[in-house]
Amino acid sequence: MSLSIVNNIASLNAQTALNNTNNNLNTSLQRLSTGLKINNGADGPAAYVIGQQQQAQISGLNTAIDNTNQAVSVVQTAEGALSEVNSLLTQIRGIALNSANSGVNNSTALAANQAQINNAIATINSIAKTTTINGKNLLDGSAAISGTADTTNAAGVSNIQTGSNTSAGTYVVTVGPQGTGGSDVGVASNGSSLTTSGTLTLVGGGLTNGVTVSLDAGDNVNTSATKIQQALDSSTAQGGGAGKFAVSVTGGQITIASNVLGSSQITATADSAATGNVTGFTAGQTSTAGVALAATVSYNGGAAVNATVTAGPGGLNNQLSFGGANGLNFAVNVANGQTAAAASASTITVTDNSLVFQTGANANQTAKVSIANTQASALGTGVTGLNNANTTSLASIDVTTQAGAQDAIKVVDASISQVSSLSGTLGAFQTNTLQANATNLQNALTNTTSANSVITDTNFTSEIANFTRLQTQLQAGATVLGNANQTTQLIAKLLQG
Repeated sequence: MSLSIVNNIASLNAQTALNNTNNNLNTSLQRLSTGLKINNGADGPAAYVIGQQQQAQISGLNTAIDNTNQAVSVVQTAEGALSEVNSLLTQIRGIALNSANSGVNNSTALAANQAQINNAIATINSIAKTTTINGKNLLDGSAAISGTADTTNAAGVSNIQTGSNTSAGTYVVTVGPQGTGGSDVGVASNGSSLTTSGTLTLVGGGLTNGVTVSLDAGDNVNTSATKIQQALDSSTAQGGGAGKFAVSVTGGQITIASNVLGSSQITATADSAATGNVTGFTAGQTSTAGVALAATVSYNGGAAVNATVTAGPGGLNNQLSFGGANGLNFAVNVANGQTAAAASASTITVTDNSLVFQTGANANQTAKVSIANTQASALGTGVTGLNNANTTSLASIDVTTQAGAQDAIKVVDASISQVSSLSGTLGAFQTNTLQANATNLQNALTNTTSANSVITDTNFTSEIANFTRLQTQLQAGATVLGNANQTTQLIAKLLQG
């Protein structure tokens, strides 16, 4: 290689190598001091992008875990309040049972019982109105999926109930003019007459209590049918009465039909084989329940879907279940002997105010729960077979009479069932949704952090070895550069001769 005083190529090469070594040493120092091998895009563009995305996901997972734990606290707050409501309902039930003991209690004792119940109901309302978290009320219905009928309500819907998955929107309920009652048909008789006296017991068909028909020796099928009709016409205390039942004989068979719309099936039971043989009510008779209503529901303007009709025991408060849009239920009140008006329609508007929790690290990863209204006016609604039509909920129970106390027991039982069911729903949501989600999030956090560590974290074992190598290389490079810079002095010596 020729010598030159203009360009010192050896020095330039040594400088380049020394600069590279110094840069690499600085990078190694940064990795050792930060613990990260990817500190910026220059350290590896693809790895840097992936690492940043994973860091965002890790942050999101941590937030989602916090959100889920906060949601558990909300649910536990509601459950704790519901537990107290259940305790109060149990107390009210005991008081109602005591009030039903009319053979002992006088009016003063009953009034005291009613006052105690009123106080407990006021406490239930207070709990429902004051159970809050972060300013959100949990039990007053503001966190529920709720349905309301339009002001006209031509179809007469009531007791609207929604499920946790009932879709929000409008439901047009159309009720048709259909109506039949329960019936019972005896098998063909042999046409003989009773040789001994006997009885026939009738239940169902709108009767609140069983009616017993006395039959005498010598009665044939026609005579028996007449006595059955007379017994039903005169049994007003048991829910019978003139015009409510029709008894006929066709081909040696007795048919008992109820005119109570939607009433349950009638069952006629003979007290002996001889009685059953003549009246026809032996094993094998046909007993059917009536239908009070035919109803369809159209959701958000869609096609009409048939609703399932479940008749009340006396043909009243017929409960309609609509499966076409996730569990909407409602009642249509039909009086005994009444047929619904043709093409009557009501619109139910369902609003979803469920509590929504962001339980995931990404958009739309949410969980929601609906908490029904637990104020007294919303508990124990839709109970059928009550003595007092004014007893429509827990808020209106009155134990100052024997009949009222019996109604109160039924309403409180329904209230306990509602609150217990809600507690069970919240418990299942906490266990199966929130806590399971928290466990899954923790697993995802662990795995994502591990993956991110592989990409971005410094491997100290190899990096320390690399740092030591670069230090030695830097020292050697500095020595070599010094030697390269001395080559120009050789030219000066040559010029001196």
